Amino acid sequence: MTLRTYPEFSTNYNLLLKTLMKRPVDIYPNEIGLVYRNPNTGEYFRLTWQHWYERTCQLANALKEKLGLHPGKPRQPGDRIATMALNHHRHMELYYAVPGCGAVLHPVNIRLSQDHIVHTIRHSQDKIIFVDDISWPLLEGIHERIKDTVEKFVYMSDKPGLPQTKIEPVFEYETLLQEQSSEFEWPNLHEDTFATLCYTTGTTGLPKGVMFTHRQLYLQTLHVIAWNFFITDPARVNFGENEVWMAITPLYHVHGWGAPFLNVFSANKLILPGTFTVEGFCELVQTEKVTSTSVVPTVLAMIVEYKDIHKYDLSSLKNLGVGGGALPLGLKKKAEKIIPGFKARSGYGMTETAPAAIRAFVKKTMVDWPEEKLDEIRVKTGLAVPGVEVMIVDEQGNPVPRDNETVGEILIRGPWVMEQYYNEPEKTAEVWRDGWFHTGDVAKVDEEGYATIADRMSDMIRSGAEMVPTVLLENLTATAEFVLEATYVGVPDEKWGQRPMAIVTLVPGAKENEKDIIHFLETEGVEKGKITKWMLPDYILITKTIPKTSVGKFDKITIKKQLDDLLPRAKKVREL
Repeated sequence: MTLRTYPEFSTNYNLLLKTLMKRPVDIYPNEIGLVYRNPNTGEYFRLTWQHWYERTCQLANALKEKLGLHPGKPRQPGDRIATMALNHHRHMELYYAVPGCGAVLHPVNIRLSQDHIVHTIRHSQDKIIFVDDISWPLLEGIHERIKDTVEKFVYMSDKPGLPQTKIEPVFEYETLLQEQSSEFEWPNLHEDTFATLCYTTGTTGLPKGVMFTHRQLYLQTLHVIAWNFFITDPARVNFGENEVWMAITPLYHVHGWGAPFLNVFSANKLILPGTFTVEGFCELVQTEKVTSTSVVPTVLAMIVEYKDIHKYDLSSLKNLGVGGGALPLGLKKKAEKIIPGFKARSGYGMTETAPAAIRAFVKKTMVDWPEEKLDEIRVKTGLAVPGVEVMIVDEQGNPVPRDNETVGEILIRGPWVMEQYYNEPEKTAEVWRDGWFHTGDVAKVDEEGYATIADRMSDMIRSGAEMVPTVLLENLTATAEFVLEATYVGVPDEKWGQRPMAIVTLVPGAKENEKDIIHFLETEGVEKGKITKWMLPDYILITKTIPKTSVGKFDKITIKKQLDDLLPRAKKVREL
């Protein structure tokens, strides 16, 4: 008797994204799973898990039968399929249909400069681009520069028909789906098949591409679910499958911070706002009873600033994660005062970590601490996400002491940390050394092991023999009741090399000035031992807006380029 075993369906069962997709369909087929509201028309689209799954199957059939998609295998990526789109159900269908067929999904960051967008499309050698109607004018503007790379274009819109255009060939998304069967036999790919390609935002040069496999994304999803399950923070509400998540982070930015995978596998209702506006955010929280979301600090500041926020019932909102930059304690307190009943907490990740890496949470030994002390924990960068190793080292590669003062570089490794930059071995060699991925971010560690980001290594202000961490100053400044946002950059100084300049926006209606800011920093910072006197800014610029990157971080490259214009507008408040 010849025994036939099936290790591919047992001990060697591949970890694939199709498994995440099938769970809610099997358990809750007739339950509303995705809600999309068109940000321009206000029209709602509510899809059951079954309906969304059938549309995803139709898309997979169209990719294979009509568009000629070629799958890949380990170490050999399949066709790169790009998207230029906002957060809607069609984009979510692409998130599963493209990798599920064995190809590579490349969500193009449509908020990059046109030069950088063109670079990412040409560098990735995208074969097909799916473009929604809002992004179509952007495609028109760059088409001549990518037409020798991209073979086909697919137009996505809530309205039937194609736009008048010289671009060809163009297919209509909904027509493609209508022509296809709603059943699809998902292939049993190898789990090391590449699934996605994400590009960095190019803050230190041209954007760099990072590919992730099915296995990496699957494992990240499981570990984040585990983290959510055993978290002991008394202020966090665990909704389980009843969570209603609003995907504010764009799906073109590092997998929308994992929302397409985590919420589908968890069978959470996923609210897709198209794009973010404060009014739209408030309306959707009220209408859909949103319980949880994640934002960058600048978006949270916009919510705090919104003058009509009290007109909405936001009581359902309980959990708010903040990433893409440090969460200032002052901003956290202002937001929680305006929206009672919810708690904000910090986290850290990057494109190269897919992005889960470090999160702030309260240890079980801390649950009886005073709330004020717990909030200080929640705004720290945090501890390693389960499954990831994190080490913070000095210039000699030695772990820094847990004194909450000594700074060092954050090193990371783990099952979903990127292996290499796509087609850039030299840049890969710069960041992978001695078995660790070097992030280029600087942090300190307290006695409990919590990391707190101090700065990017490239953003540290070098004043004489000392290093001034800008994030520390930004967080402190933002705790002032009258400050909405604050960032710091170094300006040239003949004596010290560089000195700090603060760029500040005030909360609506605030009358305070530069003297009030420096007084606050002296009394709340220097006198309380949070900063030293020489860290105080020499210049302060109060302005209406601060330049931001495409993902809402302070754009310090642009700020530094504009110093010749900004510095004369700043007020000199002190001199060493």
